[in-house]
Amino acid sequence: MFGRPATKKGDNTRYYEILGVPKNASQDDLKKAYKKAAIKNHPDKGGDPEKFKELAQAYEVLSDPEKREIYDQYGEDALKDGLGGGGAGHDPFDIFSSFFGGGFGGGGSSRGRRQKRGEDVVHPLKVSLEDLYLGTTKKLSLSRNVICSKCKGKGSKSGASMQCTGCQGTGMKVTIRQLGPSMIQQMQHACNECKGTGETINDKDRCGQCKGDKVVAEKKVLEVVVEKGMRHGQKITFPGEADAAPDTITGDIVFVVQQKEHPKFKRKGDDLFVEHTLSLTEALCGFKFVLSHLDGRQLLIKTNPGEVVKPGSFKGIDDEGMPMYQKPFMKGKLYLHFTVEFPETLGPEQIDALLKVLPPKPPSQLTDMELDECEETTLHDVNIEEEMRRKEQAAQEAYDEDDDMHGGAQRVQCAQQ
Repeated sequence: MFGRPATKKGDNTRYYEILGVPKNASQDDLKKAYKKAAIKNHPDKGGDPEKFKELAQAYEVLSDPEKREIYDQYGEDALKDGLGGGGAGHDPFDIFSSFFGGGFGGGGSSRGRRQKRGEDVVHPLKVSLEDLYLGTTKKLSLSRNVICSKCKGKGSKSGASMQCTGCQGTGMKVTIRQLGPSMIQQMQHACNECKGTGETINDKDRCGQCKGDKVVAEKKVLEVVVEKGMRHGQKITFPGEADAAPDTITGDIVFVVQQKEHPKFKRKGDDLFVEHTLSLTEALCGFKFVLSHLDGRQLLIKTNPGEVVKPGSFKGIDDEGMPMYQKPFMKGKLYLHFTVEFPETLGPEQIDALLKVLPPKPPSQLTDMELDECEETTLHDVNIEEEMRRKEQAAQEAYDEDDDMHGGAQRVQCAQQ
């Protein structure tokens, strides 16, 4: 029934020895062993081509439950004699690409050099300023395409495919559109019949798992580590984790850090800025207040005795800014920008009290006669930005009106001629 099955006990252990796993190894153990050994022995990395081929043969047999059962019972010769659908004849680079999307892009096999690289998948990663100060880890669940394990990315049960008749195997179609007399537009787009692959699969031969798509969707959870001191726009890359496709080097998943606005702190590089408003009394006589930092610490902020804080002035505190990226024990500065609130008006008693404690006003250089000759004025509050905007608008309207008048006169003159 089985032709000439092998009976030597040693014939059914070699593949396990090649992969370096015991005979009771699970499918996960086989995958891990193959991936580790295949990378080490890949010809593009200077590895042994024969060893690389043997690894592929061993994994192809042991990863297939039917072939593994025949191999364990009858040995390697039984597979060569045709049991279980034939021996291990697949291209070792095809098996490797089902894990990694192809070669390493260097020398070695021409197969690796022909492969294109898949697109990277970019996701924004919104984080708070506290996350960037303290560092954090975020778990994100993503859906990605992986090579179908049942058909090894072939899309068919037999591994066969046909050339697409719609595009003659090129994967592209050209559409010509008439724009006008002696004018045409030529557009190139992916063939809709084969989805740009250049090949089609017989409906009856389609793989039952991927339905001929060669890839299946897989949910994966990525742990994204946001390090202390990372900045807005910085990228966190997961190599080879984007959508996989046959004969394609898998692209990367890239997370771009997006810093959220903070209600209190503003960041500039490694420095932090805080706006704080003082009353006139605090600015002149001293102040004391507590600032809650990004890590929850309470900082006591106070002036030195007798120090006067001027409106718009800055004060700095060393080593209380952001941690420096990859140097978390070094920090920037924390700057405080002070605004001073002045009272709207003062009563006569308040003015008298202030005149007694403040430095005297400079004496007037004008004589009574000169003062009598001066004209009195009245000051009023002005929103300077609104004032300038109103003046610019009025000037533009006057210019447009003048332009219309000159243009109208010129048109009348031309009509008279």
